[in-house]
Amino acid sequence: MYNILVVNPGSTSTKIAVFKDNRPIFDETITYSKATLEKYDNILEQRNMREEDIKNALKGAIALKDLDAVVGRGGLLRPLESGTYRVTEKMVNDIINGRVQADHASNIGAVLAYDIAKEVNIPAFIADPVSVDEFDDIARISGIPDIERKSLLHALNVRAVALQAANDMGKNLNELNLIVAHLGGGITICPIRHGRIVDVNNAIEEGPFAPERAGGLPSFSLVKLCYSGKYTEKEMKRKLVGGGGLVAYLETNSVEEVEKRIDQGDRKAKLVFEAMAYQIAKEIGAMATVLKGAVDKIIITGGCAHSVRLINLIKERVSFIAPVFVYPGAFEMQALANAALRVLRGEEKEKTY
Repeated sequence: MYNILVVNPGSTSTKIAVFKDNRPIFDETITYSKATLEKYDNILEQRNMREEDIKNALKGAIALKDLDAVVGRGGLLRPLESGTYRVTEKMVNDIINGRVQADHASNIGAVLAYDIAKEVNIPAFIADPVSVDEFDDIARISGIPDIERKSLLHALNVRAVALQAANDMGKNLNELNLIVAHLGGGITICPIRHGRIVDVNNAIEEGPFAPERAGGLPSFSLVKLCYSGKYTEKEMKRKLVGGGGLVAYLETNSVEEVEKRIDQGDRKAKLVFEAMAYQIAKEIGAMATVLKGAVDKIIITGGCAHSVRLINLIKERVSFIAPVFVYPGAFEMQALANAALRVLRGEEKEKTY
């Protein structure tokens, strides 16, 4: 039996859990107030504070010396294949020195895992970071040479549900062609061809609008708005990420709230909600062309997948492509533990950063 500590940092919290093999035996979410975080200029400056808070939270649950591995959430590192990676000093130095694609709370996951694991001389891992890149070269072409399409996605949850679906089908993931739609605050939809994520909409810039994101927009109109003088660069970025989608139209990022309004007869809420489902279905259809129509299953996951109304609207438009499986919610903590466990058991080889 292996004891595995999972560390999943967010912008205002750190989720931790201890798994005995693949069974959770302890979990806690450490939250931080705005006043606490204002003392730090960036997420990496919170390194020592978050590490001490993790150790304090574990007291009474498990001793560090009884752990066999620590696995952290992977961030926006340089482009990597999917899989489980040993956290090395080079990886940590790249994060600390800013040699990553963007500043993001998830970047500190590897650093925290490394620090804790090093103290008791056990391995530290990350798995399926946001920067997983298995694109075919043809998918990188955007339309102008100045801009290359990038692979940034909810890779951890996407891979987790793809593996689960393959298991439920009695198949190996490498035998299948799947389309996985992760529906959260942002939406990523990707075709998986024989285990590889060969394309995806970058949820910050492309694809369907989402609860908090604008998705792909008419480019000329966007340029005109950017140069209109109405908004600063910061304000425009906020309109695209954080203030777009349902937030922009209905002033809420809650699918449940929108559905309540629909049930109360709100016609605008109904139209916007159905438009989101429409755009999700269109993107699924587009990704089916990547697989040349040879799609074994369509998988829908993420927090928004709890909405039966949303799922039914999507199914109406895409069920002709392939059967639809639904795995509501996110499975990040379990997915991280499972990834470390596969390496510890020798079922999967760790990858080198």
